Amino acid sequence: MANSSPRGVLAIWSSFAPQLLSVLRITSAFIFILYGTSKLFAVPAALLPNGATVTFPTQAWFAGIFETVGGSLLLLGLFTRPVAFLLSGEMAVAYFQAHFPRSFWPTVNNGVSAVLYCFIWLYISAAGPGPWSLDAWRRKT
Repeated sequence: MANSSPRGVLAIWSSFAPQLLSVLRITSAFIFILYGTSKLFAVPAALLPNGATVTFPTQAWFAGIFETVGGSLLLLGLFTRPVAFLLSGEMAVAYFQAHFPRSFWPTVNNGVSAVLYCFIWLYISAAGPGPWSLDAWRRKT
């Protein structure tokens, strides 16, 4: 009979942690890419009035490049640790430049996404990509 004690259930659930790390990375990266493509191509929707996109060489244009290219690398799990660290820093800069001056509180200054992405990417830079990644595949070959 299977071990259905609380410790047994916890052990089974905990055994999924590596795969859930990959799921966190993949889903976060997919949504993160949308911020970049919205800035650069107005896809899936424009962030600026009248469907405009950000222009080169503005800071917002570079952020769009980081979010699109870096997010794509994280989605694939390729060069995960350095890319996640770089994007964590980008989100810290975004928060303190664009959101924090409006208010201390992220829920008031619309900075919740920037704060969460900053710490998700920081965690992934330390934890790695998880087993479902090109980095893991490259280590095996």
